[in-house]
Amino acid sequence: MGTLSGMRQVTTEAELREIVKEPPQPIWDKDIARIDQHARTIIAHSPFVLLATSAPDGTCDVSPRGDPPGSVLVLDDNTLALANRPGNRRVDSFRNVLHNPHVGLLFLVPGMNETLRVNGSATLVSDAPFFDDLVVKDKRPDLAVVVHVEELYMHCAKAFLRASLWQPDTWPERNSLPSLGRISKDQMGLKGVPAKVLDAGLALDAKTNQY
Repeated sequence: MGTLSGMRQVTTEAELREIVKEPPQPIWDKDIARIDQHARTIIAHSPFVLLATSAPDGTCDVSPRGDPPGSVLVLDDNTLALANRPGNRRVDSFRNVLHNPHVGLLFLVPGMNETLRVNGSATLVSDAPFFDDLVVKDKRPDLAVVVHVEELYMHCAKAFLRASLWQPDTWPERNSLPSLGRISKDQMGLKGVPAKVLDAGLALDAKTNQY
């Protein structure tokens, strides 16, 4: 724990509240715990959602999920369904859900600085009548995550405004960042395999193995 030397740690909620004061009551009241018409509209327009899960030992995982807008299904006012798509097959999120059903979702809409936050409990489903509505490019998913909504509220724009996330003129040039092939080669110690070969294989997989 030497890296904590000189740091003043916050270890109790009372200490935390000395720094960050309690919000006004409307901030607490904005949680509506259901999927209303506004949440349905945002979900219908969102092509990208982050899925947060945690294991019984407290270790956490956040997984990006992307699909055409409208691919996340609203089954009723308290239930969502997200399809599983081809990936690296580690199934970190799914293994967590099997042991700890609590999940968090963050829905993003391109160009919109506000986000929709959803917390609830998840179940893995291998088939259901609604799977037909999860088909994309003629591919039916093999799994879906069904989420029972327990909290739902809007998150303000401040984080996205501070990040200038949707402003292309603030984005770095892609060639100023390492490619995934270069990162994989260095992090995994893949000697004898050129990064450009890895990049070519990764690009082909990304293009042909989306569904």
